[in-house]
Amino acid sequence: MGIIWLLIKAAWVNVMVAIVAGVISGGCSARLIALINTAIAQNSPSAFIAPFVGLAVLALITGSLSQFVLIDLAQDSIYRLRLRLSQQILAAPLQQLERLGPNQLLAVLTEDVQTISNTVFVIPFLCIDIAVIGGCLMYLGWLSGWVLLAVLVFLLAAITLVQTLINYAYRYIRLARQEVDRLFRHFRSLTDGIKELKLHSDRRQTFFETDLTVSAAASQRYQKNAYKIASLATGGGQILFFMLVGLLLFGVPQLAPNTQAVLPAYILTLTYLLGPIENLIQQLPSLASADVAIKKVTAMGLTLAEQAEIDSVVRQPSSSGWQTLTLDRVAHTYHSEDPDHAFSIGPLSLTLKAGELVFIVGGNGSGKSTLAKLITGLYSPETGELRLDDRPIVDTNREWYRQHFSVIFSDFYLFERLIAAEALTVDEQAHAYLKTLELEQKVSVQDGQLSTLALSQGQCKRLALLAAYLEDRSIYLFDEWAADQDPVFRDLFYTQLLAELKQRGKTVLVISHDDHYFHLADRVIKLDQGLLESDQCQA
Repeated sequence: MGIIWLLIKAAWVNVMVAIVAGVISGGCSARLIALINTAIAQNSPSAFIAPFVGLAVLALITGSLSQFVLIDLAQDSIYRLRLRLSQQILAAPLQQLERLGPNQLLAVLTEDVQTISNTVFVIPFLCIDIAVIGGCLMYLGWLSGWVLLAVLVFLLAAITLVQTLINYAYRYIRLARQEVDRLFRHFRSLTDGIKELKLHSDRRQTFFETDLTVSAAASQRYQKNAYKIASLATGGGQILFFMLVGLLLFGVPQLAPNTQAVLPAYILTLTYLLGPIENLIQQLPSLASADVAIKKVTAMGLTLAEQAEIDSVVRQPSSSGWQTLTLDRVAHTYHSEDPDHAFSIGPLSLTLKAGELVFIVGGNGSGKSTLAKLITGLYSPETGELRLDDRPIVDTNREWYRQHFSVIFSDFYLFERLIAAEALTVDEQAHAYLKTLELEQKVSVQDGQLSTLALSQGQCKRLALLAAYLEDRSIYLFDEWAADQDPVFRDLFYTQLLAELKQRGKTVLVISHDDHYFHLADRVIKLDQGLLESDQCQA
């Protein structure tokens, strides 16, 4: 069972302690049943008060110890699993994450990890139940080996039948989990594309009926089938238990009359076992779901680890430590199942100089954003070489190289916490920039934390500009930053903010369609269909 191996790999010593404590607790429980049977048979309950209390206390202490150890271990395992997955996502190349898509990543981080977490919570109690069952079976064997043999044969047949049903349920659980990836993709379409859906009733209806409803219905159908079969297994297990009691009452005395004396003790013990056995059977579907989730998490972790980048904290480089950034015949291809629709950029050869203000222009689909990802080191070039001065950028120093950039992409994400080059003055610096960006009435900063992100797209982009200012990197790249700004701020951005950055010695790269501001640049680089069309210095 995958979830047991998850706990063993986390801390096998703790698992062994929990098992030993659970076995002792189960043995005490079984001994309590034996004590009750003996007291009834001898009709002298007062003689057994002291051992009864001692066994009960010992069962409570060892049972609680086993549960406490496993609860700590289980929650620690989930904590580490969440962090490990997050680290693997952070260390994976951007191209790989884009191929996987956010829906698969979110499904693993939320659906699968939550399923494992929910199941891990019941593992301590299942361990106690198994220990109780084991202890009671040993007591039954002590009473009569032949009756125990009959019970074990019956239980083996019952477990085989129940496990067969659970295997069918497992198949449907696996199909339901596969449907979750598609369902998460549709949920993202629902939230990210809500404006477009509201504006197009046919698209909204088609999306709802053909995509979302079909996927949700498939997931619902698989889940229903899985849990109906699991319910049948649970109900069948209860009926089989009563069949076992009937076998002991009516069948065993006919076959082995000398066992008649131990049958009351057997029936009392089996009645006590009904609770643990029922709990165990009821949790089998959850264990199956957790097994599917662990396989998904493991597969995702292996996929992410295949191409993991060197992930280490790198000190921000000096802002004046380089002179030229060179792209030497750099190329990148977006691979597609249809070779005719693959898009390539390059090979491109460029040299950017420190302190330049460079505009990168071209039509939609010309490769500007891809070039930005290559320049910033987010994409590793498939061919060619990237150099900072004479230093080639390779896997071992790519993280260091990326720390030279502050970037605002067109699909930027704004974090609530600000990170400044000088952390001690972050609030003071932020307040000054908020005034410049005319946001001081809407947003405040306390201990580096923005008070709100509930702003318009244009205002959020101004906050992203604030965050970039505070980072104080040597190279700034803006991807269509002015597209969401009103005319006043668009003009402010091009005529004042970019000039201020250049005066501070920053290298500024601007992806833009605003051709009436191109004259402000030192150079204008134009792309067309992934190739360099022109590289002009401005007079």
